[in-house]
Amino acid sequence: MIAENFGVNCAAATPVGADGAPRLDLFATHCKALLNEGCHGVALLGTTGEANNFAVSERKALLEAALKAGVRGDQLLPGTSSCNVPETIDLTRHAVDHGARACVLLPPFYYKGISDEGLFRFYASVIEGVADDRLRVILYHIPQVTQVPISHDQIARLRAAFPGIVVGIKDSAGDIANMTAMIERFPGFAVLAGADPLLLPLLQAGGAGCITATSNLRSDALRVIWANWSDPDAAEKVTAAQERINGWRTLTNAYVQLPTVKAMLAKARGDMDWRNLRAPLVKLTDEETNAVWAEMDRLNA
Repeated sequence: MIAENFGVNCAAATPVGADGAPRLDLFATHCKALLNEGCHGVALLGTTGEANNFAVSERKALLEAALKAGVRGDQLLPGTSSCNVPETIDLTRHAVDHGARACVLLPPFYYKGISDEGLFRFYASVIEGVADDRLRVILYHIPQVTQVPISHDQIARLRAAFPGIVVGIKDSAGDIANMTAMIERFPGFAVLAGADPLLLPLLQAGGAGCITATSNLRSDALRVIWANWSDPDAAEKVTAAQERINGWRTLTNAYVQLPTVKAMLAKARGDMDWRNLRAPLVKLTDEETNAVWAEMDRLNA
């Protein structure tokens, strides 16, 4: 069995106005632009999308805004987790009913040191609660943030309990050895890189693609890597694309990543509302923003 081909997916940022309300129009336009610039799909409402700073109703409205603008459901990979099962079921069922390709599910992250049995019951309760064979789940492993790792044994148990539903994982831990071990142990399981520099080595190991923050800005370079990584004659092109994406990725980490990505989008998309964030996150200072914009000009030169 071959892992489902997920490709280049953007961990899309979520624009808000000065009042903190989601800019549905700006978000929909951004989603369409990402697809035109090289993304296969849009992974909305993840870490970069500030998902846990938005109400359930707002998260539903953002997904619906993308669809209303003409983005297809099978181009969307929404994050639908909450720290409680009922809200997670509600968001996940909403995404399935609107044709989402898959739902990206964080583990419940408030309580630390939870058992493997507890984590299994969370995921099982959501899947059983949605009760829809159309559901496809991508697990989200980001233990440096959640402090709740997803073990290989947990993956094995979930795949055995819910075959055809638990289809992949986004690994944002930055450990290529962990990713390649999952590829080897779980044939047909889609392993997706959460860090741009790891897309190429992951593809070479049999991975399924990526969900990354820098694709908000440089999905074109990631698409070049995706399309050409296995062609020996395109090695120089792939190397150049990887160097380009690495430079932009480094810039996104010049300050706190999410405010930096949004400052970069403000310049790239020409709308200063992109600089805004929901509390507790705060935007970059004008001085920091100008420094980031100057470096963007240098990288584009």
